[in-house]
Amino acid sequence: MLVISVICSFRKLSVEHITHICLLAAYVWFTDSLPNIIPITENGTIDDRVLHFEAKLSVVCLVNVKFGEMWLYGLLLLSLSFWTSHSMFKIPLKMFAGKFNASVQLDLKPLRKIESAVESGLSLASDPAGIVNFLDMINNLKGDSGRGYYMQMVIGTPGQTLNILVDTGSSNFAVAAAAHPYIIHYFNRALSSTYQSSGSGVAVKYTQGEWEGELGTDRITIPQGPSGTITINIAAIISSEGFFLPGINWQGILGLAYPLLARPDPSVEPFFNSVVRQTSIPDVFSLQMCGAGVSASTTADPAGGSLIMGGVEPTLFRGLVWYTPVLEEWYYQVEVLKLEVGAQNLNLDCKEYNSDKAIVDSGTTLLRLPGIVFSAVVEAIMQSSLIEDFSAGFFDGTKLACWMRGESPWRLFPKISIYLRAMNTSQSFRITILPQLYIQPVTSIDGTLDCFRFGISQSANGLVIGATVMEGFYVIFDRAQKRVGFAVSTCAEKGGVPFAELAGPFLAEDTTSDCTSGMSLREPVMWVMAYGLMGICALVLIILLILLILPCRRNRDGEITDESSLVRHRIK
Repeated sequence: MLVISVICSFRKLSVEHITHICLLAAYVWFTDSLPNIIPITENGTIDDRVLHFEAKLSVVCLVNVKFGEMWLYGLLLLSLSFWTSHSMFKIPLKMFAGKFNASVQLDLKPLRKIESAVESGLSLASDPAGIVNFLDMINNLKGDSGRGYYMQMVIGTPGQTLNILVDTGSSNFAVAAAAHPYIIHYFNRALSSTYQSSGSGVAVKYTQGEWEGELGTDRITIPQGPSGTITINIAAIISSEGFFLPGINWQGILGLAYPLLARPDPSVEPFFNSVVRQTSIPDVFSLQMCGAGVSASTTADPAGGSLIMGGVEPTLFRGLVWYTPVLEEWYYQVEVLKLEVGAQNLNLDCKEYNSDKAIVDSGTTLLRLPGIVFSAVVEAIMQSSLIEDFSAGFFDGTKLACWMRGESPWRLFPKISIYLRAMNTSQSFRITILPQLYIQPVTSIDGTLDCFRFGISQSANGLVIGATVMEGFYVIFDRAQKRVGFAVSTCAEKGGVPFAELAGPFLAEDTTSDCTSGMSLREPVMWVMAYGLMGICALVLIILLILLILPCRRNRDGEITDESSLVRHRIK
């Protein structure tokens, strides 16, 4: 009876329909079992990597896409193929300008302990074991105007020197391994006696570029990093499209996130994991990016910064350090409780701020906000700004705003504050950026106008605390204690006035519940759905086999009693 009931429920489905359902289930299972290589998170509506301006005040891009008709099962197939994607990558790009002169503010006192009554931790100016000297790492980053922060590394035997872009939002160490018209040199594997190929390929696609290559291992040294030689996994980029750009001064990318984001799979040990394992330094690194408030078109004095591997350098920040928990070890995912524009609370459900995820990512140029949050922020800025009838094109990234040279637009805009949950989960703390960080100078026109862009953009992949915010703070990635720390940076200031503020603690009574629950379908859920669909298909196939093998019951007149078209056309 059960078999007959199931047959009746499917009696109106043709063999073609059932085949499509089964193929759909097999596709979902197959694609979910493969390493996911997902397009990157967008880095603003203006192309952050190539800033071409032709004395115009607006840049407008219109894209018309016309979709043809498709069947329902095609839509389901497309939707499920996107659901299986859970890791997001992006090309690390930032705005930066200005250079921090470390010698002005260096304090060469011996080991110094920084304690806070609320948040505590040990900060050392050097490592007693002699593996690292944090003072030697100060200003080890250089800025490629509008395109990222990079550090010098020596790869292979004999050593080949390359500049490597620093990114906390991915986990692969990848370098150019073939000639390219936009780079001046590359890593020649044939010249390195210590390079070993794994024989495996790897490919990463980005919104604005992609590359393919092979996996291997080799030795590296970092002139302004931990002492000694380290053996690491290297993705040798053989071919690329839209990844290397005209005028760049870097030849590879250094991913500093967790193994879960490594490609082609998490078994590829990321760079910093290898450094910690082989040198025994603490599983902590900290980052200062000094590019706030100076035009991206500045070439005489490119931005600087510091990547401190193994701990915290106290001369790079002032005041207390506040920590927020890392919720999950893939990206540096944190929990945002609320946003304020000026003194105005946006009054959104805290889950909106964490829609999909909220991460801290040096590789994203802008502060990126989910659609609902972005709209609320823009509305609040327009209401509180002293500018009347401001063009909407400025906020969506299609227009630049220009003022006469010498005039400062920053006084016309409000502060923006982000509240993060503290390690004491009943408390929160606030990081605040001044307009100098999110109203960003980009270029000048005819020597009479200074033009600026909006350093905040809309995101379809969650909230990203990118370089727009990070350039105001000294950010500590304390992986050992699963937390990210913020302190006011010593280089984000002008005339002694900082561009960022830090305050706390605040009670989090109104946001004591989990602001991240139920925000996205993660991999385990998709596995359950895929296997469930496969189970249904298996049941249907079993029923079809039974129908084909067993003889059909006939009535006394010898006619087939089951009027199903499937059975009628199969049995004569």
